[in-house]
Amino acid sequence: MPSSYRDRAGSVDGYGSVDRGPKSRGLRIFSHFGLPKTLGHQVKGDIHPAIVRLALQFSEFKICGANARCIATLTAFKTVIQDYVTPPHNTLSRHLMTYLSPQITHLVAARPMSVTMGNAIRQLKLEISDSDIDLPEQDAKDELCQKIDNYIRDRIIIADEVIEDLAVKKIKDGDVVLTYARSSLVEKIILRAHSLNKQFSVIVIDSRPLLEGKTLLHSLTSTVPPIPCTYALLPALPSLITDADVVLLGAHSLHANGSVYSRAGTAMVAMLAKEHSVPVMLCCETYKFSETVMLDGFGKNELGSFIPKFSPDTPKSNSNLEVLNPLYDSTPPSCITAVVTEVGLIPPTSISSIPLALGKTTL
Repeated sequence: MPSSYRDRAGSVDGYGSVDRGPKSRGLRIFSHFGLPKTLGHQVKGDIHPAIVRLALQFSEFKICGANARCIATLTAFKTVIQDYVTPPHNTLSRHLMTYLSPQITHLVAARPMSVTMGNAIRQLKLEISDSDIDLPEQDAKDELCQKIDNYIRDRIIIADEVIEDLAVKKIKDGDVVLTYARSSLVEKIILRAHSLNKQFSVIVIDSRPLLEGKTLLHSLTSTVPPIPCTYALLPALPSLITDADVVLLGAHSLHANGSVYSRAGTAMVAMLAKEHSVPVMLCCETYKFSETVMLDGFGKNELGSFIPKFSPDTPKSNSNLEVLNPLYDSTPPSCITAVVTEVGLIPPTSISSIPLALGKTTL
């Protein structure tokens, strides 16, 4: 590899400074990707212990998935808000925003913020700014925590239940359902269909570095009776896609131009399914919608950890080869048959019309 391309990924702008050492040879095209911090990154400022613990769990990938990360973040913020004390000559609605800023910065330094976390934090800030300054402090904090619980209930838990009801109708007896990696929502849909005594089988396609499909496989085969499953890695997809009747995929986020930002490999699954005329159903809550436009997986992405746990074949330090693991890719809307949301089944190109249909300016 030419020397001009080496040692160019020593920092990640916008996600905190990340020192990857003089032996790193990351290409310039990856230098702006978010990279998880090392476990010993410093705690700067007045950071709540719940946030420190959550940041470590993020950086170690112990909490993974858009929904899980969002719920964990909001739950941690409930603890932060309850332990917060407004300083003299200040109001909660103004000073709490200032207090939360370094907490958010610390989480972003551990791992880049997901769209779900960004949308939830934006809503939380709006609720804080709208809080009544005449309320007693404890009452105001209890009200904020209740609004956080309502957000988790309405935008995630109930939304998932509605999506399950819609998506499970697309699974017929005798179908072969193909899915990729592990989406908590897709897992719930498959388990719901099984609980309704539908007779079907599942193909779980997986890939490194996280191999999340193994967790999904264990969940599906632990049912009584177990769901018939086939587990394969991504290179085996062309020989299995012809057996599939429907493809169910999850999403990290869905963008204004209809592109899907999801686990790396999703685009390949969707494109191959389209090539073989297999319908692709994307299961996604509306709180994952983003007003931004995504054209490819290079403008924004995140690199997987270099810990051997995720890359067992990581080359030795004196090797001329470096393993880079982008965690996400972008799937064009033309490869998605329909998006299953809590407001119904819609084409991916109609995402921008959802807020207006709900009478809102934003989601």
